[in-house]
Amino acid sequence: MITPGGGVFAHWPNRITMIRFVGALLLFAIFAIWGDIERAEIAKDRTPFFVAFWLFTVVAATDYLDGYLARRDQLVTAFGRIADPFTDKVLILGAMVYLSVMPWSEPRLPASVVVAILAREFLVTGIRGYVESLGREFPADGFGKIKMIVQSIAVGGLIWLEAFPWGEWWYWMWSGVVTGLVWLTLITTIGSGLTYVMKTKQILSEVDG
Repeated sequence: MITPGGGVFAHWPNRITMIRFVGALLLFAIFAIWGDIERAEIAKDRTPFFVAFWLFTVVAATDYLDGYLARRDQLVTAFGRIADPFTDKVLILGAMVYLSVMPWSEPRLPASVVVAILAREFLVTGIRGYVESLGREFPADGFGKIKMIVQSIAVGGLIWLEAFPWGEWWYWMWSGVVTGLVWLTLITTIGSGLTYVMKTKQILSEVDG
């Protein structure tokens, strides 16, 4: 149900969405100010990375909170339907762009992986817009939700590596785990994109038929 009146931020679901968006911008500010340093320098003061890790964790973990409250209290709005997924994409894709160029994270998140993930997002957005213009629904599927979870864990893991002090052996062990998560992110992202393409093919065949 779309609730009329009361202003965009009259209810908590939209307020939470905006708070999450501001949290994403604060994360990017931390990356912009402190991100461009070598790993050896991070050990001198991990505070910015500690803050960045918990900031990302809170913003990512509250992904479903605004949507849940909106559905529970029947406070679904046009703003929320647009802003909620937009905030999710800004947080994850923006963090990935930063992490792919910063010296302490770039070795584990190549720019080519981020390009492939961005391409998938552009493709699915274009497909969704076209299918919905035909009057058909195009909701996120289970694979897409798994993709989002894996992406969040991988991004959080990259920050987590630098947010806490590790012995050298533990650092390289966890580094291998996080690198594996990055490649799992690529696999789930491509897999999710393929499921949307196949779903679209089926919808278009029904429309043409």
